[in-house]
Amino acid sequence: MSELSARSHDQFTRLPSGVRVCYRVDGRPGQPAVLLIGGLGEDLTQWSQHFVTALVSRGFLVVRMDNRDSGRSSFVSAPAPGLVRLASARPRSDAYTLTDCATDCAYLLEHLGVGPAHLVGRSMGGMIAQTVAAEFPTHTASLTSIYSTTGNPAVGRASLKTSFILATQSPRTKPQAVTAHLRLTAALAGAGHPIDELAEAEHAATQWDRTAGDGPAGMQRQLQAIQASGDRTAALRTISVPTLVINGDRDPLVDPSGGEATAAAIPHSRHLVIAGMGHHLPDSLADLIVERICAHIPLTESTGGLTP
Repeated sequence: MSELSARSHDQFTRLPSGVRVCYRVDGRPGQPAVLLIGGLGEDLTQWSQHFVTALVSRGFLVVRMDNRDSGRSSFVSAPAPGLVRLASARPRSDAYTLTDCATDCAYLLEHLGVGPAHLVGRSMGGMIAQTVAAEFPTHTASLTSIYSTTGNPAVGRASLKTSFILATQSPRTKPQAVTAHLRLTAALAGAGHPIDELAEAEHAATQWDRTAGDGPAGMQRQLQAIQASGDRTAALRTISVPTLVINGDRDPLVDPSGGEATAAAIPHSRHLVIAGMGHHLPDSLADLIVERICAHIPLTESTGGLTP
């Protein structure tokens, strides 16, 4: 098997919860595993191949997954909460939570036989990764939380402009999805790291083609899961694995106070603030972030494997 494994294609497993998870694997079996967990409404392709290759070239087995309600993983049957309910933060009684999403991650690692894994999550994925580290410590080798927050409503709040853009995103065709993605990503990226419009348009088109359900409804249910999970600060204080918290100083979606609170809550965590970075992980920052992650989790002998 080559360094960039031929396994880098969509694969599926059905979890005990009934959720079908889509995932991809890059790298060689037996290497220490990194699990990449994406953010709100993102599918696994939003982790760029540049970012994945940088981790593989440093000796890691990289697992990417579609969260429930995104990509080719299961879209749940419960109705979406709707904008009024979301604005008032009143989750439906049938809402799933970040713990449910974290359980999906834990079961995927068990299915692959690669735990404990180094968890890398961004935005909502950072919240899920935090929850895995707190609730499934035996599945966790280290934690990297990128532009995320604690669930405390007093920190990490989005700007009004960004909230408005998110609330008005409801594309129903591929061209609309590409336009909406470019608009949102340009607003989130931060002045220091402007977007590559061609690459972002390709990301948006790929995600549209891969999405197996109603994308806007799935995003609403994911946002509801964040609201239903509440403040995780007390749980974060129980995390004992090495933790790196990364955020930019120009983030309009998760205010930098969210990163500060996360780093303050997790004992002995390291905190990296990147000047000019917003709520976006462009390839121009990929090598820097991978270098910091690798410095944070020195390569050690893996006890994991990979289920054929």
